[in-house]
Amino acid sequence: MNKKIFSENCNLSNHTTIKVGGIAEYFAEPRNVKELSYLIKWCNSRNKRCQIIGAGSNLLINNIFIKGLVICTKKMKSLKIEKYSGIVEAEAGVMLPTLSNSLAKNGLQGGEWAVGIPGTLGGAIYMNAGTGDLSLAKNLISVKVINNKTHEKLEIDKKDINFEYRSSSFQKNDLAIISAKLHFEPNGNLDKLIQTTKNNLKFKTKTQPYHLPSFGSVFKNPENNYAAKIIDDMGLKGFKIGGAEISTMHSNFIVNNSSASSKDIYELITAIQQKVLQNKGIYLQPEVRMIGFDYPN
Repeated sequence: MNKKIFSENCNLSNHTTIKVGGIAEYFAEPRNVKELSYLIKWCNSRNKRCQIIGAGSNLLINNIFIKGLVICTKKMKSLKIEKYSGIVEAEAGVMLPTLSNSLAKNGLQGGEWAVGIPGTLGGAIYMNAGTGDLSLAKNLISVKVINNKTHEKLEIDKKDINFEYRSSSFQKNDLAIISAKLHFEPNGNLDKLIQTTKNNLKFKTKTQPYHLPSFGSVFKNPENNYAAKIIDDMGLKGFKIGGAEISTMHSNFIVNNSSASSKDIYELITAIQQKVLQNKGIYLQPEVRMIGFDYPN
């Protein structure tokens, strides 16, 4: 296998935004579709488990030995923007802030909200990431994928993808996201779009703990409510287990104060759930994906 994209016994804490994680038996960062396809075939031919991650935000990996191959798509970052038609083609590893800034600079509107989300396009489609009622699903035309079992490359129209709040059918099927085609409104006011995007980022950095390792939001918002408000109302801001702490800036963020273990973070997530359930009768569902834990994802 190509040594440049492949390593053994890789520490995954370097590949998650909360800076914890176990050791992957094999780890690879494909730079294009050909390499990704090769890696998936490599796993299948050796009967090894294959797990795909993007920027590693919204991801808690247990500090254990993770068997099989972990593929990180961050190096697949081709981005093509047709400024007059508003059509955008982006690979799975394109970072959302890069996409958001590029859209604004090309006068395309509708992606300004994505500037502060530390994830990749592939991860955002997989999780149906968004803010409030905005998500990329609104702008999606189609998604190119590889079938992990048959290795067939397919293009799936948006109408054939089931998107729900912070959820998509990619969480249940066996398809690896390669790239997506999207449409944004062209001919927008350039200065206004760039300013709005900057203001969105400024607001997020002022209200969220960007200076510390975190997942982004930990819990989904319950219907007609906000997870942050519920946690806040219970006086849990600043509550700690080991090196993991509920952010004093934003209650739906858990931060790693340099020494948190995956166990600390997992225990803090479950402690919040238990306290909220006991006191408010509300079950907070995590947005965070978990690898290496006995937790139903």
